[in-house]
Amino acid sequence: MDPRVINEYLPLFGDAALLTVGLGAAGIGISIVIGLICSLVQFYRIPAARQIVQIYIELSRNTPLLIQLFFIYFGLPKIGIKTDPTVCGIVGLAFLGGSYMAETFRSGLEAVDKVQSESAYTLGLNKLQTFVYVILPQAVSTSIPPFVANVIFLLKETSVFSAVSLMDLMFTAKDLIGLYYNTTESLFLLVVFYLIILLPVSLLGALLERKLTGNRTVKNKVQRGVIVRGKEASENVGN
Repeated sequence: MDPRVINEYLPLFGDAALLTVGLGAAGIGISIVIGLICSLVQFYRIPAARQIVQIYIELSRNTPLLIQLFFIYFGLPKIGIKTDPTVCGIVGLAFLGGSYMAETFRSGLEAVDKVQSESAYTLGLNKLQTFVYVILPQAVSTSIPPFVANVIFLLKETSVFSAVSLMDLMFTAKDLIGLYYNTTESLFLLVVFYLIILLPVSLLGALLERKLTGNRTVKNKVQRGVIVRGKEASENVGN
Protein backbone atom coordinates (compact mmCIF):
# COMPACT_ATOMS: atom_id res chain seq x y z
CA MET A 1 0.00 0.00 0.00
CA ASP A 2 1.46 3.31 -1.15
CA PRO A 3 0.87 6.27 1.23
CA ARG A 4 1.49 8.72 -1.60
CA VAL A 5 -1.34 7.22 -3.63
CA ILE A 6 -3.65 7.36 -0.63
CA ASN A 7 -2.78 11.01 -0.04
CA GLU A 8 -3.41 11.76 -3.72
CA TYR A 9 -6.80 10.02 -3.70
CA LEU A 10 -8.07 11.54 -0.43
CA PRO A 11 -9.64 14.68 -1.98
CA LEU A 12 -11.44 12.57 -4.59
CA PHE A 13 -12.90 10.26 -1.98
CA GLY A 14 -13.77 13.25 0.21
CA ASP A 15 -15.86 14.79 -2.57
CA ALA A 16 -17.47 11.43 -3.28
CA ALA A 17 -18.30 11.01 0.42
CA LEU A 18 -20.02 14.40 0.53
CA LEU A 19 -22.11 13.44 -2.50
CA THR A 20 -22.97 10.08 -0.93
CA VAL A 21 -24.03 11.66 2.36
CA GLY A 22 -26.01 14.40 0.63
CA LEU A 23 -27.96 12.03 -1.61
CA GLY A 24 -28.41 9.57 1.24
CA ALA A 25 -29.73 12.25 3.61
CA ALA A 26 -32.19 13.55 1.01
CA GLY A 27 -33.45 10.08 0.14
CA ILE A 28 -33.76 9.03 3.79
CA GLY A 29 -35.54 12.27 4.71
CA ILE A 30 -38.19 11.70 2.04
CA SER A 31 -38.46 8.02 2.97
CA ILE A 32 -39.26 9.00 6.58
CA VAL A 33 -42.17 11.15 5.39
CA ILE A 34 -43.43 8.36 3.12
CA GLY A 35 -43.03 5.84 5.93
CA LEU A 36 -44.98 7.95 8.41
CA ILE A 37 -47.88 8.45 6.02
CA CYS A 38 -48.00 4.76 5.07
CA SER A 39 -47.75 3.58 8.67
CA LEU A 40 -50.65 5.82 9.74
CA VAL A 41 -52.74 4.52 6.85
CA GLN A 42 -52.05 0.96 7.98
CA PHE A 43 -52.44 1.65 11.69
CA TYR A 44 -55.84 3.31 11.30
CA ARG A 45 -56.87 0.80 8.58
CA ILE A 46 -58.04 3.41 6.08
CA PRO A 47 -60.07 1.63 3.36
CA ALA A 48 -58.63 1.46 -0.19
CA ALA A 49 -55.53 3.45 0.78
CA ARG A 50 -54.45 0.58 3.01
CA GLN A 51 -54.47 -1.85 0.06
CA ILE A 52 -52.49 0.60 -2.10
CA VAL A 53 -49.89 1.02 0.66
CA GLN A 54 -49.58 -2.75 1.05
CA ILE A 55 -48.99 -3.20 -2.69
CA TYR A 56 -46.35 -0.44 -2.62
CA ILE A 57 -44.55 -2.01 0.36
CA GLU A 58 -44.47 -5.48 -1.20
CA LEU A 59 -43.32 -4.10 -4.56
CA SER A 60 -40.60 -1.93 -3.03
CA ARG A 61 -39.20 -4.42 -0.53
CA ASN A 62 -39.11 -7.32 -2.98
CA THR A 63 -37.20 -5.62 -5.78
CA PRO A 64 -33.51 -4.58 -5.59
CA LEU A 65 -32.64 -0.88 -5.54
CA LEU A 66 -30.49 -1.39 -8.64
CA ILE A 67 -33.52 -2.57 -10.63
CA GLN A 68 -35.57 0.35 -9.33
CA LEU A 69 -32.87 2.81 -10.40
CA PHE A 70 -32.69 1.25 -13.86
CA PHE A 71 -36.48 1.52 -14.19
CA ILE A 72 -36.46 5.20 -13.14
CA TYR A 73 -33.40 6.22 -15.17
CA PHE A 74 -33.81 4.11 -18.32
CA GLY A 75 -37.45 3.02 -18.28
CA LEU A 76 -39.40 6.17 -17.43
CA PRO A 77 -37.87 8.20 -20.32
CA LYS A 78 -39.64 5.77 -22.67
CA ILE A 79 -42.94 7.31 -21.55
CA GLY A 80 -41.60 10.87 -21.49
CA ILE A 81 -40.48 11.14 -17.86
CA LYS A 82 -36.80 12.07 -17.81
CA THR A 83 -34.66 12.39 -14.69
CA ASP A 84 -31.04 13.29 -14.10
CA PRO A 85 -28.82 10.91 -12.08
CA THR A 86 -29.16 12.95 -8.86
CA VAL A 87 -32.95 12.95 -8.91
CA CYS A 88 -32.96 9.29 -9.90
CA GLY A 89 -30.77 8.36 -6.92
CA ILE A 90 -32.86 10.31 -4.41
CA VAL A 91 -36.20 9.04 -5.75
CA GLY A 92 -34.96 5.45 -5.89
CA LEU A 93 -33.65 5.55 -2.33
CA ALA A 94 -36.83 7.21 -1.06
CA PHE A 95 -38.99 4.63 -2.85
CA LEU A 96 -37.07 1.75 -1.27
CA GLY A 97 -36.64 3.37 2.12
CA GLY A 98 -40.27 4.44 2.43
CA SER A 99 -41.45 0.83 2.58
CA TYR A 100 -38.91 -0.13 5.25
CA MET A 101 -39.71 2.95 7.31
CA ALA A 102 -43.43 2.27 6.97
CA GLU A 103 -43.05 -1.21 8.45
CA THR A 104 -40.79 0.10 11.20
CA PHE A 105 -43.22 2.83 12.25
CA ARG A 106 -46.23 0.53 11.93
CA SER A 107 -44.67 -2.09 14.20
CA GLY A 108 -43.83 0.65 16.71
CA LEU A 109 -47.41 1.95 16.72
CA GLU A 110 -48.89 -1.53 17.06
CA ALA A 111 -46.51 -2.37 19.90
CA VAL A 112 -48.29 0.13 22.15
CA ASP A 113 -50.76 -1.73 24.35
CA LYS A 114 -54.40 -0.89 23.59
CA VAL A 115 -54.94 -0.45 27.32
CA GLN A 116 -52.90 2.74 27.07
CA SER A 117 -55.38 4.24 24.60
CA GLU A 118 -58.41 3.05 26.53
CA SER A 119 -57.04 4.52 29.75
CA ALA A 120 -56.30 7.81 28.02
CA TYR A 121 -59.89 7.99 26.73
CA THR A 122 -61.11 7.23 30.25
CA LEU A 123 -59.13 10.18 31.58
CA GLY A 124 -60.78 12.48 29.02
CA LEU A 125 -58.18 12.68 26.22
CA ASN A 126 -59.49 12.83 22.67
CA LYS A 127 -58.05 10.76 19.79
CA LEU A 128 -55.49 13.38 18.72
CA GLN A 129 -54.26 13.95 22.27
CA THR A 130 -54.06 10.22 22.87
CA PHE A 131 -51.99 9.74 19.74
CA VAL A 132 -49.64 12.67 20.41
CA TYR A 133 -49.12 12.24 24.15
CA VAL A 134 -49.58 8.50 24.71
CA ILE A 135 -49.13 6.41 21.55
CA LEU A 136 -46.50 8.38 19.61
CA PRO A 137 -43.83 8.74 22.35
CA GLN A 138 -43.93 5.01 23.11
CA ALA A 139 -43.96 4.09 19.42
CA VAL A 140 -40.93 6.30 18.75
CA SER A 141 -38.86 4.74 21.53
CA THR A 142 -39.80 1.24 20.32
CA SER A 143 -38.94 2.08 16.70
CA ILE A 144 -35.48 3.53 17.31
CA PRO A 145 -33.42 0.30 16.87
CA PRO A 146 -35.04 -0.75 13.54
CA PHE A 147 -35.09 2.89 12.40
CA VAL A 148 -31.31 3.23 12.90
CA ALA A 149 -30.81 -0.12 11.17
CA ASN A 150 -32.84 1.16 8.21
CA VAL A 151 -30.78 4.37 8.00
CA ILE A 152 -27.53 2.38 7.95
CA PHE A 153 -28.98 -0.02 5.38
CA LEU A 154 -30.07 2.81 3.09
CA LEU A 155 -26.73 4.59 3.36
CA LYS A 156 -24.99 1.38 2.32
CA GLU A 157 -27.44 0.97 -0.56
CA THR A 158 -26.10 4.22 -2.05
CA SER A 159 -23.21 2.07 -3.30
CA VAL A 160 -25.33 1.13 -6.33
CA PHE A 161 -25.71 4.77 -7.41
CA SER A 162 -22.65 4.31 -9.58
CA ALA A 163 -24.87 2.33 -11.97
CA VAL A 164 -26.53 5.60 -13.05
CA SER A 165 -23.24 7.52 -13.32
CA LEU A 166 -23.34 9.23 -9.92
CA MET A 167 -19.80 9.86 -8.69
CA ASP A 168 -20.32 8.41 -5.23
CA LEU A 169 -17.74 6.45 -3.22
CA MET A 170 -18.20 3.23 -5.16
CA PHE A 171 -18.03 4.99 -8.53
CA THR A 172 -14.83 6.75 -7.49
CA ALA A 173 -13.20 3.54 -6.28
CA LYS A 174 -14.11 1.60 -9.44
CA ASP A 175 -13.01 4.47 -11.66
CA LEU A 176 -9.59 4.79 -10.02
CA ILE A 177 -9.04 1.03 -10.05
CA GLY A 178 -9.91 0.88 -13.75
CA LEU A 179 -7.66 3.80 -14.66
CA TYR A 180 -4.59 3.25 -12.49
CA TYR A 181 -4.92 -0.29 -11.08
CA ASN A 182 -4.30 0.91 -7.53
CA THR A 183 -6.76 -1.61 -6.18
CA THR A 184 -5.50 -1.90 -2.60
CA GLU A 185 -5.36 1.83 -1.95
CA SER A 186 -8.76 2.47 -3.55
CA LEU A 187 -10.51 -0.29 -1.62
CA PHE A 188 -8.82 0.78 1.61
CA LEU A 189 -10.11 4.34 1.22
CA LEU A 190 -13.55 3.02 0.23
CA VAL A 191 -13.82 1.04 3.48
CA VAL A 192 -12.44 3.90 5.59
CA PHE A 193 -14.88 6.47 4.22
CA TYR A 194 -17.89 4.17 4.64
CA LEU A 195 -16.85 3.61 8.24
CA ILE A 196 -16.52 7.36 8.75
CA ILE A 197 -20.08 7.79 7.48
CA LEU A 198 -21.77 4.82 9.15
CA LEU A 199 -20.06 4.45 12.53
CA PRO A 200 -21.33 7.80 13.93
CA VAL A 201 -24.87 6.87 12.87
CA SER A 202 -24.60 3.52 14.64
CA LEU A 203 -23.14 5.03 17.81
CA LEU A 204 -25.67 7.86 17.90
CA GLY A 205 -28.48 5.36 17.46
CA ALA A 206 -27.19 3.25 20.37
CA LEU A 207 -26.97 6.30 22.64
CA LEU A 208 -30.44 7.47 21.65
CA GLU A 209 -31.88 4.01 22.22
CA ARG A 210 -30.43 3.83 25.75
CA LYS A 211 -31.71 7.31 26.58
CA LEU A 212 -35.21 6.65 25.29
CA THR A 213 -35.36 3.27 26.97
CA GLY A 214 -34.61 4.91 30.31
CA ASN A 215 -37.14 7.66 29.72
CA ARG A 216 -39.75 5.11 28.63
CA THR A 217 -39.32 3.17 31.87
CA VAL A 218 -39.91 6.31 33.93
CA LYS A 219 -42.88 7.41 31.79
CA ASN A 220 -44.50 3.98 32.01
CA LYS A 221 -44.31 4.11 35.81
CA VAL A 222 -45.81 7.60 35.83
CA GLN A 223 -48.54 6.59 33.37
CA ARG A 224 -49.43 3.52 35.42
CA GLY A 225 -49.67 5.72 38.51
CA VAL A 226 -51.89 8.22 36.70
CA ILE A 227 -54.11 5.45 35.34
CA VAL A 228 -54.48 3.83 38.77
CA ARG A 229 -55.31 7.17 40.40
CA GLY A 230 -57.75 7.94 37.61
CA LYS A 231 -59.55 4.62 38.08
CA GLU A 232 -59.66 5.08 41.84
CA ALA A 233 -61.09 8.57 41.36
CA SER A 234 -63.72 7.24 38.96
CA GLU A 235 -64.70 4.50 41.41
CA ASN A 236 -64.98 7.00 44.24
CA VAL A 237 -67.21 9.24 42.15
CA GLY A 238 -69.36 6.26 41.25
CA ASN A 239 -69.73 5.32 44.90
